[in-house]
Amino acid sequence: MHAFDGSHSLPWQGAWRTGFSGLGPAFLTHLQPTPLPDAQWVAQSPQVAQLAGLPDGFMQTEQALQAFTGNAVLPGSQPYASVYSGHQFGVWAGQLGDGRAITVGETAAGWELQLKGAGPTPYSRGGDGRAVLRSSIREFLCSEAMHALGIPTTRALCLTASHAPVYRETAETAAVVTRAAPSFIRFGHFEHFAARDMQPELRQLADYVIDRYYPACRSGWQGVDSEGAPVPGNAYAAVLYEVGQRTAHMIAHWQAVGFCHGVMNTDNMSVLGLTIDYGPFQFLDAFDPGHICNHSDHQGRYAFNQQPQIAYWNLFCLGQALLPLIEDQDVTVAALEAYRPAFSQAFRQRMCAKLGLPRAAQQHTAAATPVIGHLLELLATHRIDHTIFWRRLSRSAQDGDFERTRELFLDSEDFDRWLLSYQELSAQSGQALDANLMLNTNPGFVLRNHVAQEAIHAAEQGNFQVVQDLLRVLQHPFDEHPAHGAWADFPPAWASSIAISCSS
Repeated sequence: MHAFDGSHSLPWQGAWRTGFSGLGPAFLTHLQPTPLPDAQWVAQSPQVAQLAGLPDGFMQTEQALQAFTGNAVLPGSQPYASVYSGHQFGVWAGQLGDGRAITVGETAAGWELQLKGAGPTPYSRGGDGRAVLRSSIREFLCSEAMHALGIPTTRALCLTASHAPVYRETAETAAVVTRAAPSFIRFGHFEHFAARDMQPELRQLADYVIDRYYPACRSGWQGVDSEGAPVPGNAYAAVLYEVGQRTAHMIAHWQAVGFCHGVMNTDNMSVLGLTIDYGPFQFLDAFDPGHICNHSDHQGRYAFNQQPQIAYWNLFCLGQALLPLIEDQDVTVAALEAYRPAFSQAFRQRMCAKLGLPRAAQQHTAAATPVIGHLLELLATHRIDHTIFWRRLSRSAQDGDFERTRELFLDSEDFDRWLLSYQELSAQSGQALDANLMLNTNPGFVLRNHVAQEAIHAAEQGNFQVVQDLLRVLQHPFDEHPAHGAWADFPPAWASSIAISCSS
């Protein structure tokens, strides 16, 4: 392990900020990544490099390759892993922490860069701290795909690979994905200090989050008035309320696009309302509300239709952790309960946009609710492909011909009855369906499991071009990509046999 001395072409010229790392040793451990041999690029996201404020041309250097594989430390960087705790599958798991994630630092632009798979940390709990190419490709692609879909998420700067073996069920190829986010603070960070009755550290963390990410919360919150406006009061209740609101909007996006996270433990929940920790995720193929995407989730705790309630449960855990600071149980409960109407409203708005309802119709969500509910029942009953249905419906609204959508249903009469109610709802507004809104809300391309598997298989053979091509398509999911139309088609029969678990 070494720091580059600047003699290489286009050396690092960036600067680091002292953010989370300045909180002190109770929150993190400084350490060095563990090198990997024969590093090679798999893919990069130039957009994230620009967001993070990396120097122009830096990502094309050998220095960048070595730094983002964990083989070198950039000048001024002080890598660390943070400690947190959490509930896993509903059970208190005690101390956890960054077991295979090492934060390089925070750039001057305010983005934390984190290496996932760069070796063990004090929080690895006996693990090797590595990540395999298979899961790293999935996380890299999905992070950028979710952003392109408009869903709050951590981002992915780059992905590197090594021939070094990593042992899971079998020997696999090692990889490192560099994640980027304004912060990687999780609900579990607060749970950690609350569970240990470390109130000074709990307050220090909460103050840092408020001052850095929620400064408006300093005016406090103690509920809402008759018009739903926040009432000034406790700053810690205010941040709980705001985290709940962001979480509600994130989950509404998930449910609308058919995204299953798969492992919504409290240590996998971001205080910024970002989708974080892409493990056994899946985008729905056939619409199945009870779908379980995580092969390890034997009880179905994190099934697709459970995600809104699990998010509330996790927020409740965060509320318990913050209660010593809020010091008022009623105010804490009120801040938590605000999540439910926020989610319902955000979900209805997302669904109205998917249906292309003009703004006049969206104002009357009471009328839209039964139309939305009936449609979801139909999709579940007929097990209609979620992404294909919505994209075809968008095209039907554009062309005025619903035949291609109708043919998805074995019983077309069921669809016709719903279509009539849908058209009546639109007619109430006196405006036509907004097909452009639909086409920019309902993607043609999502990262289906079998598509990811295609990219993984090619990469394991040393061909990274499929990953790079797929990235470009997923970064523009609402466009047509004729050369890659197969990625928007029905999944093959073998797709249902793909098992995704927490093991990666």
